[in-house]
Amino acid sequence: MLKAELKKIKIMAFLIKHCGAIGVDREHGAESYHEAVAALESGEAVIVYPEATISRSFELKEFKSGAARMSIEAGVPIVPVIVWGTQRIWSKGTERRIGRHRFPVVVQVGSPLQPDGADPHALTDRLRSAMQDQLDRAQDGFPAPAGEAWVPARLGGGAPRPTRRTGSRKRSSPRAGPSARPRGTSRATGAADPASVVRPTCDW
Repeated sequence: MLKAELKKIKIMAFLIKHCGAIGVDREHGAESYHEAVAALESGEAVIVYPEATISRSFELKEFKSGAARMSIEAGVPIVPVIVWGTQRIWSKGTERRIGRHRFPVVVQVGSPLQPDGADPHALTDRLRSAMQDQLDRAQDGFPAPAGEAWVPARLGGGAPRPTRRTGSRKRSSPRAGPSARPRGTSRATGAADPASVVRPTCDW
């Protein structure tokens, strides 16, 4: 999912239409949530950013429970995926470095998490724990120049420190929220973008 207002940008409207992305009105997210569940039930993959916002500290923030709710309702596993290094190229509050810089990017794909039981908060906690482990592995040995704005303070960088202890939310309304994947198929990402649910292939 991505913010519905992005449809006002011509190139984004084109991508949303042809990639099958689902626009989300954060004030009325139920419709988008049910559309994502229907996509999962039909056998499509759905990609969601569980934090639903950008982490300026480049540490995992509080997770929303939407991905877990979708997984449980559709009866499909969640495949946690971490992408680390893209925030060096472009993220909120950092310098844009568009071009051929040969910056390394690490993608960590974890084992599927089955939606055992019906507790979305427990599944969200499992998801966040798995993604933290993956993030630690992605950062292990990755360049971390001291003072750089894209490097977490914990690693000696200049990114702001998290303002509060992060974790999963214990109570939240059902809304789309990492990647829930369909049966038979195998994100925080350095910087989690606004909640996105996209179908993985484009028809253009």
